[in-house]
Amino acid sequence: MMHRLLQFPSKWEWLVLNEQRPESSGLSRSSTRAAGGGSVVAALAEHAEEQAEVKQASAAALKHAYPELAGWLSDMEGNTHNQIIVSELAGGESVLQGTLMFQLSEDETDVLPLHFRVTRSRLVTLAGDMRLSVRLQVDPWQDKLNRCQSAPEGFFVVLGSILETFHIGLDRFETRLGDLEHKMRKQNRTGLMNTIFERRYELLHWSHLFIPIKEIQGAAKEAFMDTLLDQEEYKRMELKLERIEALLSHYAMEIDTLLMMDDAISNFRGNDIMKTLTIFTALFMPATVIGAVWGMNFKRIPWAGEPWGFVAVCSIIVIVTMLIYWWLWHKGWTGDLLNGRHRGEIVGPGTGIDAVAASGDLPRPLPSRSNRVRGAQGASSASGNGETSRDEKDAPLPSRSSR
Repeated sequence: MMHRLLQFPSKWEWLVLNEQRPESSGLSRSSTRAAGGGSVVAALAEHAEEQAEVKQASAAALKHAYPELAGWLSDMEGNTHNQIIVSELAGGESVLQGTLMFQLSEDETDVLPLHFRVTRSRLVTLAGDMRLSVRLQVDPWQDKLNRCQSAPEGFFVVLGSILETFHIGLDRFETRLGDLEHKMRKQNRTGLMNTIFERRYELLHWSHLFIPIKEIQGAAKEAFMDTLLDQEEYKRMELKLERIEALLSHYAMEIDTLLMMDDAISNFRGNDIMKTLTIFTALFMPATVIGAVWGMNFKRIPWAGEPWGFVAVCSIIVIVTMLIYWWLWHKGWTGDLLNGRHRGEIVGPGTGIDAVAASGDLPRPLPSRSNRVRGAQGASSASGNGETSRDEKDAPLPSRSSR
């Protein structure tokens, strides 16, 4: 295990721990072919045991060098899930520690654990590789770390560098979501439903990575309270988290809208198909009934022996079919079901706006403010001067100059 201790101008330090990459087994491809299968497996097993021993020895040496971190290192060993803990040290100093699963590249499977331990004056991180450490050694991250006033503020700089992957990933997600909306608008088909669910799962992936960082923000506020709230990087992180949260909520609403639109289109088309089948069934019902009755093996069937019987039966079928079609058309069931047959009709006869207005069920409009004022003045004058003569009531108002 490699470790470096970085000290900053504001008298806080950062202990960077990185696990060493496993070394190669030392067997080339040609020697692997030449050796037997059993010997290769034995060599690989022996190499794995050596790597485990080296790792244990390195961890023991690190615990010996930093005895205050021995318990934390033991707890974090092999932890591959999010865990945020707020606790206190022996002297009452607050400490924030745990594990954060973060994505460092565009590959969704490239999710690694970042073990951290934060006090007011020391930040300790343990990562699976050195990519995060290398990123933080270049500007602007290096300059931000030098300007930090405490270890918690420096930890938020580390989180800010992790969130850069969020912005890149969400920008690409927005592009793919826009392409999906364009395809759905131009040519909607069943295959797009799978694409919608893929975008939904992708958004859930980013949400699962975002929630622990949001939890760390609240836990840091709980641990360090007012000393952290006024620092620059904490405020910057708070605004950045609000921005990402707003984007996630907006994208979730867009995907839900696409799902509801697809569901509405499917229901509309299904209802249109069922309406068409119902109309066809109703129109061919007379021919079906008469054909079934006349197709029975009775000896005496009306008009069977008459020369005009076939023509009469066909005429009856046509007339009844036309009557049924006229009745369906009169009801408004043959065209668009959302359009009423008569003017003012909404969903059917007897429910039109004109009919409701004629019945007197609609409320009367409220009088205007000027009419209400005139009515109130008229009522007060009538009650106060009940015995006033008609001449006095009809007297003209004085002009503005006389008033």
